[in-house]
Amino acid sequence: MRVLVVYCHPVETSFHAALHGEVVRRLREAGHEVDDCDLYAEGFDPVLSRAERLGYHEVPSNREPLRAQVERLQWAEALVLCFPTWWYGMPAILKGWFDRVLAYGFAYADGKRYDSGYFRGRRGILCVTTGGTTERFSPGGVYGPISQVLYPVNRCMIEYLGLESLDPFVAYAAPRVDDAGRKDYLRAWDARLRAIVAQEPALERA
Repeated sequence: MRVLVVYCHPVETSFHAALHGEVVRRLREAGHEVDDCDLYAEGFDPVLSRAERLGYHEVPSNREPLRAQVERLQWAEALVLCFPTWWYGMPAILKGWFDRVLAYGFAYADGKRYDSGYFRGRRGILCVTTGGTTERFSPGGVYGPISQVLYPVNRCMIEYLGLESLDPFVAYAAPRVDDAGRKDYLRAWDARLRAIVAQEPALERA
């Protein structure tokens, strides 16, 4: 299986970097082809320019500014997004990746979304860290359920393209847990990945 891993965290020693390394290692050990897209390391520019916006609906020329990124997504049979939640959403660099790469006529179009999307038959999963605890992200918590926080990504981006959105992996309160807690998260993520890759050729629900 061909997997595009899109990772965004500016600090190479962060806990999220460890989660990112785990998914790349596990998938490759299982024999899958992995394109590891580290947006910060690659210096990805998230800003949609005036020229790009003016030509946004000009198909297929609207793909040219990001042709290499477009081809990476076309190549992939599965998508893994690794990112921290900042202000209850994805980092700006990842939002810019969606804004610029997922062009009209390539990623979606009128009548080509959700059940009829261009990426039907493929799957996507989120690997997310939060600053808040599970209690804060509960239905009665101050932030509301994590499913509500991640809805714009899962429903309005991943599923909008036609991909099946797998249940996300969430490491709650990552900056606050101790080393033992982080090791537990890494073991849980590894177990989830083992369950997923054991069900190839398609990523299925764990």
